[in-house]
This record gives sequence, C-alpha cells and structure tokens, in this order.
Amino acid sequence: MSSNRYVYGVVEENDFEFDADAVAGADRVYTVDYRTLSAVVSDIDTTDPERTDEDSKAHDEVLRQVLERNDVSAVVPMQFGMAFKDNRALKTVLRSARRAFTKALREVDGHVELGVKLVADEDADLSREDVRDDVGSRLSELAESETDDDLFSDRLVLNRSYLVAVDDREAFDETVADVREEYDDLTVQYTGPWAPYNFVDIHIGAQR
Repeated sequence: MSSNRYVYGVVEENDFEFDADAVAGADRVYTVDYRTLSAVVSDIDTTDPERTDEDSKAHDEVLRQVLERNDVSAVVPMQFGMAFKDNRALKTVLRSARRAFTKALREVDGHVELGVKLVADEDADLSREDVRDDVGSRLSELAESETDDDLFSDRLVLNRSYLVAVDDREAFDETVADVREEYDDLTVQYTGPWAPYNFVDIHIGAQR
C-alpha cells in the first residue's frame, strides 16, 4: 500500500478529496491539515518520484483542478517532486513554513498565473521593441505582477507570466485576443490558468 505523501501545493484549511490521474499512478487527491493550512496530496510508493513528462503534466493538472474549486481562492504550488514519508514529516514542514505559506496565500488570493508569448513570423516586418512596449503596457495594466522577459529565441518578442485577479481574467483574455487580431506577423501563445509558480518563493528545508 502506498504510504508516502506527494504534495502538489498548500491551501487555506480545507477538507476535500477527488479522483484524478495523479502523479506516480495515484488516483486520489485529498488534503492533510495543519492548523490553518492544508496540503493537497496523493499517496505514492516513493519519496523520490521520477520526473517524467506524464507526471509533470499530472502535477500541473491536479493544481488546475484545485484552482477551479469554488471553495479554493488561492494555492501555493510546490515544485515537482516534494514527497514525504508520512503525515508527521509533512506536518513538520507545514509548521516550520507556516508563516511563509500564510503570507504567500494572502498575496496570491483570488489570482491565477497566465502566460503570454509573442513569436515573430520568419519574415516579420515589425519593430519588436515597439510591439513589446505596446502589448506589454496593455497587459501590465490588467495584472497585479509580471515576470521579466526570457527571450531565449531570436523570434521571441515577448515572453512573460502574469499574476491576474480572477475578476480581471475576462478583460485580460479579451486583450490577448485583440493582440492576436491586430498583429498579423505574430503568433500569440496564451497559456493558463496556472497555479502562481512564478509569484511565490518558499524554500523547504525540512527532512523528507
């Protein structure tokens, strides 16, 4: 029987479970509580799961399902691979990082992460700086925070993640749609909603 706790993220105290195609073959997701926090977990056979494409997608999909719940307004995501031998070890982590988790949950409450990439077509005739300034300023107005560009390809014009309030999501969607329509020489890659990986920074230093 699987006995290790694989952790997807942390939410405010909650009690739920649901069936899912989860990490390492797990098929059930549920919560483990410590005071005002709940860890979202599955039971798996190891404390060192192998990172495969399938399990990476499963990790993100579980977090997406958590975010879509009506009784969850914020989740602090854990990076892939955080697993603990039992509830006691997990609760030790929740206790030691409780203040940081609580602060992060407050900061991202009611927000999701959205990703936008603008890729120039091969023969695009445009000023990339002007495009980046135009689109960047329009999206920034609708976001609480954003990441800096990581232009790892010559064709990338803009590559940012945005922390967007759920109430502003429709306006953000519409702005991205407008950009897609206005710029014929660009391919717009729009992803999310994701858990806010790029907007929380909690380092876990407890034994697993």
